[in-house]
Amino acid sequence: RDTMALTFSLRGWRSGRWLCRGFSFESNITPTISDKIGRGLHRQDKHPLNILKHKVEGYFSERFQTDSGSPLFKYFDDMDPYVSTTQCFDELLVPPDHVSRSKSDTFYKDEKTILRTHTSAHQAHLMREGYSSFLVIGDCYRRDEIDSCHYPVFHQIEGVHVMENHSSTEAVMQDLQQTLQGLIKHLFGEVETRWVNAYFPFTEPSLELEVLFRDEWLEVLGCGVIQKKILEDVGMGERNGWAFGIGLERLAMALFSIPDIRLFWSDDPRFLEQFSDGKIVTFKEFSKYPVCYKDISFWEPKGFHENDFCAAVRDCAGDLVEKVECIDRFKHPKTGNQSSCFRISYRSMERSLKNKEIDVIQETLRAGLKSQGFQLR
Repeated sequence: RDTMALTFSLRGWRSGRWLCRGFSFESNITPTISDKIGRGLHRQDKHPLNILKHKVEGYFSERFQTDSGSPLFKYFDDMDPYVSTTQCFDELLVPPDHVSRSKSDTFYKDEKTILRTHTSAHQAHLMREGYSSFLVIGDCYRRDEIDSCHYPVFHQIEGVHVMENHSSTEAVMQDLQQTLQGLIKHLFGEVETRWVNAYFPFTEPSLELEVLFRDEWLEVLGCGVIQKKILEDVGMGERNGWAFGIGLERLAMALFSIPDIRLFWSDDPRFLEQFSDGKIVTFKEFSKYPVCYKDISFWEPKGFHENDFCAAVRDCAGDLVEKVECIDRFKHPKTGNQSSCFRISYRSMERSLKNKEIDVIQETLRAGLKSQGFQLR
């Protein structure tokens, strides 16, 4: 891969303008992200995410049925990941100043079009079309830190159930909790669970569900009663209902004992051939290649955000980067300028890396930053 294909723009980190492969456009969607769109891991046979998708769908098909015995819930797993900011934020009552709207958190195609940050973005649209009980499964995109549990592309299931009668908030919450505790039992078996109060703009009250898994509390989903205004806006104001969101990678890493989120994107048969449809098995590591550390220090430019730096590193190194962490920060006593030192951990999941090739990536990153006015140290 030609790591010089991407030219970083300091102005782009602040305004959203990037220069990619020689073309200027109002977007912060880089080639590394574009390459992931349409991969459809959740529809790939025998993939861990696909296995969990089918297990969740199977549970809802059995639990919720029409009078004729057919599944009540409808399933949508191929909806366009490009959505409007209205769909992703406004219709879900996300405040105008919420951090999720920031270009340091969200991938913008243009001012009004983004890559969805959650499958909840399709909630209002589907309810307007008359669907009241459904699951939306798909890939979501967020600019994030880099470590073994975070990746800029992840997969989520959104569940919505709007009841036919005038159910009270208490009745809706009780149905929601019983449904989701049943789902967790279906996936994990008999485990201890606990509910934690939470905040989401689109539900009230809101909860998170945690399970005690291998002696640690693991957050597995967020949920709540759908805000009345959302139901009113889609023409269902006389009804009440619930919604939940669950991340497939988080579940799969726990259930299959997968140690690194990058593995979900691997085409290595040593990974893929360990899984079969309908079965949850323990992943067996086939290698653990050595890590290569490289440090980089610079004075932080105005408007700098760590997520933007992580995006720059990932676009140079792809999936060779395992972790990025800030190991030192210093504030100049006279100028007030902030200096940061980041440690980048490079490790391939499939082969040993050579120091020479990592040096090339590191120098490409340094040159790109320097050419845009970064004061490297």
